[in-house]
Amino acid sequence: MSVVTRFAPSPTGFLHIGGARTALFNYLFARHHGGSYKLRIEDTDRKRSTPEAIDAIFEGLSWVGLEGDGDPIYQFARASRHAEVAQDLIARGMAYHCYASPEELDIMRAEAKSEGRRRLYNDLWRDRAPSDAPAGIDPVVRLKMPRDGGSTTLTDLVQGDVTVDHEQMDDMILLRADGTPTYMLSVVVDDHDMGVTHVIRGDDHLTNAFRQYHLYRAAGWDAPDFAHIPLIHGPDGAKLSKRHGALGVEAYRDMGYLPEALKNYLLRLGWGHGDTEIVSEEEAISLFELKDVGKAPSRFDFQKLENLNGHYLREADGDRLMTLLAPSLDLTADDPAFSRIRLGLAGLSKRATMLPQLAEAARIYIDRPSFPLTEPKAAKSITPEGVAHARAAGERIAALGDWTEEAIHAALAETVEAAGVGFGKVAQPLRAVLTGTMASPDLSNVIFCLGAEEVAARLAAAPNS
Repeated sequence: MSVVTRFAPSPTGFLHIGGARTALFNYLFARHHGGSYKLRIEDTDRKRSTPEAIDAIFEGLSWVGLEGDGDPIYQFARASRHAEVAQDLIARGMAYHCYASPEELDIMRAEAKSEGRRRLYNDLWRDRAPSDAPAGIDPVVRLKMPRDGGSTTLTDLVQGDVTVDHEQMDDMILLRADGTPTYMLSVVVDDHDMGVTHVIRGDDHLTNAFRQYHLYRAAGWDAPDFAHIPLIHGPDGAKLSKRHGALGVEAYRDMGYLPEALKNYLLRLGWGHGDTEIVSEEEAISLFELKDVGKAPSRFDFQKLENLNGHYLREADGDRLMTLLAPSLDLTADDPAFSRIRLGLAGLSKRATMLPQLAEAARIYIDRPSFPLTEPKAAKSITPEGVAHARAAGERIAALGDWTEEAIHAALAETVEAAGVGFGKVAQPLRAVLTGTMASPDLSNVIFCLGAEEVAARLAAAPNS
C-alpha cells in the first residue's frame, strides 16, 4: 500500500503555526514511506473563506517548503460528489431524512442536559416513514450511528487505543436542510477519493474520528489510519494564542526567521530522536515515525527558536543571505557596500540570531562613523593618543602588498610592538574609528572586508584632537 497523507487547512486566515507543524508531519511521514503528500483547501465555509486567505496559505506553505504533490483540491468544488454519497447512504438505509423542527431540537438539548447525556439527538426520525413528514420543514440528512449498546475502539498511531461508547454519538448530520454537505461528510468523501491512507492532524479532531470512522463503514470503505498529535501550547502552558506572540507563518518570516530553522523547531515540538536538536530535512525524512510523537502538548519556546535560527544563519549560503538582507538595507548588487557585506557575512553572523540583527550589524560596512561617536565605550577610545595609534596601524596596513587577513593581523601586531603598548591600545581606537562601535567582528576581518580605500577614507575622517 502506497502511503498518502494530506494537509487540509480552512482558508479563513493565515497559515497557523500549528497548521504548519501538521503539514510538516504529514509531509515527513509521506516522504519517509515513499508516498504522496497532498493539499486540500477546505473552503466550504463560503462566508469566511476568501481568496486572500487561500493565497496566504499557499504563500506560507511555499515559504516553508511544504507545498503539496500535484494540484491542490478545493473542497467546495466537490459538493455535488459529497451529496451523491449521502443520497446513496439513504438509498441503502444507512442514513435518513430528519424533519425535527428547531423547537423540537431545543427540547432534546434541554432533556439531554438535564439527564447528563452527551448524545443530544433522541433519534426522533431515525425509523419513521417519510410519509409522517410535516409540511413546511426542509429535512436534514442524518447518518445512522450504532445503537447496540457497545463501543468503538480506534487504535490511534499517536494516542494509542481510544474508546467511545456508542450511546455518546449522535446521528450526525450529513446534509443540511438546504442540501449542502457538512464538514464531516465532505472530509470523509474527499479523503476516500484522494486515497488518503493516514490522517495526521491535531488532537482537537480526535472525537471527530469516531464519527468519521462509522461513516466510512456505512459507505463500505476502508477507514484510514488516524494519528492525532497534541496541540502546541504557549510558554505558560495555555493553548497557543495571539497573546503569546506571532501565530501565522508569515509573521515568523517577517521577524527574520529562516524557514529551515522554523521547520527544524516545529519538528522538535512533539517529535524527538534522542537528544538531537539540529535535524536537517534529509535526516528528518529518514528518521520520522509517528511512534516517536509524544502524547503531551509541547510548549513553544521563542528563545530556543531564536537560538536555532542563529545556527541556520551561520550555515546559510552567503548569496541567499544577501538576497534576504539587501531590501532592508536598501542595497543593490552594484553598491560597493554590497560586496563588503558579502565578504563579511561569516564574521557578522557569528553574533546574530535573527536577520534584522544581521542587517543592523552589517551597517558597519555601509555607514561611515559620525564623530563624536554616540556609543560610550567607542567614544572613550577616541583620544589623541588613540587616534595616533590607529593612524599608525593604518599606515602599515596601507603599505601591504598582500591584502589578506593574515597580513593585516601581522601589520597590527607590528604596530603594537613598535608602540610598546598592549594590543587593545591600538585595536580599540582603530575599531572605533573604522566602525563607530566596539561590537564588531574580528578587527582583521573588518579591515579586510572594508578594503584599503575605505579604510584610508575612514581614518582620514577621524578627529585630530
